[in-house]
Amino acid sequence: MSGVIGIYSNSSVSTKLFFGLNSLQHRGQEACGMVVSDGENLNRERGEGLVIDVFNENMIKKLSGNIGIGHVRYSGAAGSHDYNTEPLMGFAKGNEFALAYDGALVNHQILRTRLEEEGVMFQTSIDTEVILYLIARYYKGNIVDAVKQTMKVIRGSYSAVLLMKNKLIAFRGPSAIRPLTIGESEDSIIVCSENAPSEIIGIEKIRNVLPGEIIEIDEAGIKSYFSDEAKRPRHCIFEYVYFAREDATLDKVNAYNYRRRCGEYLSIEAPCDVDLVVPVPDSGIPSAIGYAQEAGIPFATGLVKNRYMGRTFIKPTQEEREMAVKLKLNPLRHVIEGKRIVLIDDSIVRGTTSQNLIKRMREAGAKEVHMRITSPPVCYPCYYGIDTPSRKNLIAANMSVEEIRERIDADTLAFISPEAAQRATLIREDRFCKACFNGDYPVDPIVI
Repeated sequence: MSGVIGIYSNSSVSTKLFFGLNSLQHRGQEACGMVVSDGENLNRERGEGLVIDVFNENMIKKLSGNIGIGHVRYSGAAGSHDYNTEPLMGFAKGNEFALAYDGALVNHQILRTRLEEEGVMFQTSIDTEVILYLIARYYKGNIVDAVKQTMKVIRGSYSAVLLMKNKLIAFRGPSAIRPLTIGESEDSIIVCSENAPSEIIGIEKIRNVLPGEIIEIDEAGIKSYFSDEAKRPRHCIFEYVYFAREDATLDKVNAYNYRRRCGEYLSIEAPCDVDLVVPVPDSGIPSAIGYAQEAGIPFATGLVKNRYMGRTFIKPTQEEREMAVKLKLNPLRHVIEGKRIVLIDDSIVRGTTSQNLIKRMREAGAKEVHMRITSPPVCYPCYYGIDTPSRKNLIAANMSVEEIRERIDADTLAFISPEAAQRATLIREDRFCKACFNGDYPVDPIVI
């Protein structure tokens, strides 16, 4: 999981890229970067850390030009290293290319090995570089054809923006697992992972990039093409559960309303006789509001969030995640002491966060601590970008609900049903990837 953005404008884009990347910061906190074309050359600035810390005013001013792309990185299994910081750049056939990408290729290692056997030497450990090499290899003067050829070879999830000196290319995988939107105004065209950057910049005409769609943007305007690999969309449902911002509307589903409806349905499926409904901030707040309103139980802020901490799930190591939880969330004793509470959270992946929170809520005086989860149990690894590479790391893959309850020391524990999680999308047809819940992978992770 990462965030990408690309802007083609009549004026300088570096400041717009900066604000856009800030609004995508929740999708990746390990590193960030921008590449801008001045019409002749591509200029890059990047670094490890948050957007606000990496980029200063002088760096932004140096990136002069009216076309650019940007990236925020969630390191995942590849590790947090400076050489993996995107956008990546390359030179081929007299052209400069820059690529920023969100997703994961299931045949990354096969493609990488084949390229290495042909003498290619890689500078990073990420699959983004494989995609960049393939595009450069297939490029013979028509960049759209090169992207089409690349999409025939790569398998998995991907949404990407590609920069050349005089044009911007965006393309989305045929299963549309990872999100991508495009917005247009009189003077700017923006492609980005979520709609927030477009809205912040002031663009109102926004749509989703379609499955298998390739968009070419240059001085002639916007052209749309489709790869030969287009399939039925299978949007990642975990985007709505956790990753997307609350104001994100991706493929006709609004993240805030989805989470609120999940809370309502969970209240009906798993009622709880308590004094207070307490959310685990931030993604648990809409669900807790829905649960409280449906149940008629007071909603309360029982956990104080440190606003200067990032998202704990996307910390690269388990030790960092556990420490980040302690720094990020602190029980509010004067609210919960002596009360029976139900904690509402979006998911239980490894179980350590929930166990830590419940322990601290009891230490702060909570009389009872019940737990309600607004996603089904995560039982299967994700091969499309979320850092759950093995079932041994997933508590629900190895324990029953009752065993999980005992492990995290909750008085009761319940997960939303898969049927209710689907119903909350308000889309009848099953157009979502729910492989982390049911093991039904839209792109076979075993590629021969």
